[in-house]
Amino acid sequence: MTKTVTPPDVRPNNTHFSSGPCSKRPGWTLEALSDAPLGRSHRAKIGKAKLKQAIDLTREILDVPADYRIGIVPASDTGAVEMALWSLLGERGVDMLAWESFGAGWVTDVVKQLKLKDVRKFEADYGLLPNLAEVDFDRDVVFTWNGTTSGVRVPNADFIPADRKGLTICDATSAAFAQDMDFSKLDVVTFSWQKVLGGEGGHGMLILSPRAVERLESYVPAWPLPKIFRMTKGGKLIEGIFTGETINTPSMLCVEDYIDALNWAKSAGGLKALIARADANAKVIFDFVAANDWIENLAVDPATRSNTSVCLKIVDPAVAALDADAQAAFAKGIVSILEKEGVALDIGAYRDAPSGLRIWAGATIEEADMKALMPWLSYAFETQKAALAKAAA
Repeated sequence: MTKTVTPPDVRPNNTHFSSGPCSKRPGWTLEALSDAPLGRSHRAKIGKAKLKQAIDLTREILDVPADYRIGIVPASDTGAVEMALWSLLGERGVDMLAWESFGAGWVTDVVKQLKLKDVRKFEADYGLLPNLAEVDFDRDVVFTWNGTTSGVRVPNADFIPADRKGLTICDATSAAFAQDMDFSKLDVVTFSWQKVLGGEGGHGMLILSPRAVERLESYVPAWPLPKIFRMTKGGKLIEGIFTGETINTPSMLCVEDYIDALNWAKSAGGLKALIARADANAKVIFDFVAANDWIENLAVDPATRSNTSVCLKIVDPAVAALDADAQAAFAKGIVSILEKEGVALDIGAYRDAPSGLRIWAGATIEEADMKALMPWLSYAFETQKAALAKAAA
C-alpha cells in the first residue's frame, strides 16, 4: 500500500535558496536603489563618489588592511580571478589547488590558456580537500577558499606561512562576508557582489596586498594583456582603479545595490554578525542531516563544511542502488517538487557536481526560513521515493 505523504503546514517566507545569484537582503525593495545616479557618467563627481563609497565600505566591513588595494573590476568574480592569473603568474612556478568546478577551471586556464610549464596540480574529489601540507609556498599558489559547487572550504589560513616567497591568489567568492579570512596570509582576494550580500551580477572585487602590487610593478608577463586586465602603466600601478576609476563602465544601479547591501551588513552588526547568521543557517541544515539517514553532507570532514553553499547527497539505499542517471533524476525530482510547491527555488546540485541538493545558507537568509524549509525536504524526498516505488511495482 502506498504511503500517504502530507505536506508541512509552514512555508518559508523567502523561497530564494539559490547559490548564485543569491537572495537579496531581508526587507529589500527597489526603493532601496532610488539614490542611484542613473543616466550620469561614472566618471562624474557623483559616480566616483559612489564607487569610492562601495570600496570604503568593503574595506570597513571585511576589515581589509589599510595598505591593501581594493578595486571594482569587470566580469564578476571570474573577471577578477582572470585579471590576477594573467597579470601575476609566470614569474615563478605555481601550485594549483582544485576540489570542485571553479578551482578546476582555474587549473585549465593556467595550463591550457596561459600554457605555463612549471605547474603542480593538487586535486581532490568532490567532498574532500587536497593535502594542503604538500603545497610549496615558495611558489605562487592559487585556490578557492570555499568551493561553491562542492560545499568544501579550507578551515582556516593556518596552512599558509607568513614568510612565504610566492603569492597566494584566493578565489573567495562564496566566502567573503561569511567566513573569517586572514588577509595577512592572502595576497590576492576576489569575489563578486551576487553571493553572500545578494548583490547584482556583472561586477567583481579584486583585493591586492602590497606584495601583489610589488609583483605587478616588477614583472611583465610574456603574453599580451587585454585592456580590461591591465593594472599598470609605465611599470606603476594604476591607482585610479582602486579609488573608483573603473577600467570599464560599471552599472551605477548595481553599484547602488551593492552599497545598500553593505549598509545592511553594517547595520546588522558587521562581519561577525554576518558569519553568525550563516553559521546559524548552516547548523539548521546540519542538524536536519544528522536526524535523517537518507541524506548526508557532501563534505566529508565537518571542519571543512561550508556555511554558505551547503551541498548534500542522497544516500538512501533504494536511491543509491540506482545508476548515476537515475540518481540524478531522483534528485532533480525533489528539486522540481519543491519548486512546484513554491517553497524553494534553484537548489539543485551544480551541473558538474555529484547529483544532490545545494542550499544557500548565507547571511541574507533568515534562520526561520531555513527551519521552515527542512520539513519540506523530507516531504519532497518521501513523495519522490513513493513515485519510485510505484514505478518499480
